[in-house]
Amino acid sequence: MTLFLDLLRHGETEQGGGFRGRLDDALTETGWAQMRATVGEACRWSAVVSSPLRRCAAFAQELAGRHGLPLSLDADLRELDFGQWEGLSPAKLMESDAQALGRFWSDPYAFPPPDGEPLGDFELRVFRALERLHRDHAGACVLVVTHGGVMRLLGALAGGLPARRLLEVVVDHGQCLSLAVAREGEGWRIQQAERR
Repeated sequence: MTLFLDLLRHGETEQGGGFRGRLDDALTETGWAQMRATVGEACRWSAVVSSPLRRCAAFAQELAGRHGLPLSLDADLRELDFGQWEGLSPAKLMESDAQALGRFWSDPYAFPPPDGEPLGDFELRVFRALERLHRDHAGACVLVVTHGGVMRLLGALAGGLPARRLLEVVVDHGQCLSLAVAREGEGWRIQQAERR
């Protein structure tokens, strides 16, 4: 059975820019507006599932409350932990660690950020979350409030790219990515879908 997911990236945050994985800053007013504009007024979801970081969870709580939807928080939907790069911008890293940043951009699986989360571990936890979503909501449409890294990974796979090319997928603040997800043997079939 197919699960329909609307993945919503959080909006702009107070600290802005840079690598923000485990850092947990709040949304700006612009960030709230970005997310509200994307979801609109209509409710097409049976549930909301969110990363527990407040830039996602605060909006998820507001939306679920407004529409009377069940809400759950899933730690496996957090952003990649960027280790020593947390809070630093790519421009700043170009001054201090350009070679490491270049290696990360070219092959993030082989060259994760220093002391950061290995991309293989990140992928495994995203797929643990996907497994739970499919088990609990197959046949329904669920709003998942999450981060750019999660959306890049699933967006790459939906677009036919190997996971290691996830950084080629552009995901803006407040952007929504609609997917159809189904079991296919031991793996998954992930496809882009029309917003329902």
